Amino acid sequence: MDDFTKKRIQKIMDHYTKNAVPEHVKSQIKISYKIRGKNVTLMEERQAFQSDQWVQMPVAQFRLDEKKWKVYWQDSKGKWHFIDDIEPNENFETQLKIVEQGHNGMFWG
Repeated sequence: MDDFTKKRIQKIMDHYTKNAVPEHVKSQIKISYKIRGKNVTLMEERQAFQSDQWVQMPVAQFRLDEKKWKVYWQDSKGKWHFIDDIEPNENFETQLKIVEQGHNGMFWG
């Protein structure tokens, strides 16, 4: 991922994560992301049971492949799988919106 694309994705994700959680539950839930290589991983964070620690749970991963973004989900063993009924798209925001809307309950509990 070139620097321009990375900065653009960071700007989109910073805005998204800042506004993804309603104000009244921000003390209980956080949405975050990390960029590694050509992958952007979206995560939900919650406070661990009877602890001050926060636990990260991956929600989805976006991978830039041949100039198109593909969406992946993670199984219980930590392995990522391509979601073949989400068409790869050059527009990152389109893919983020699909994940945000849940895609038949796949992403948000």
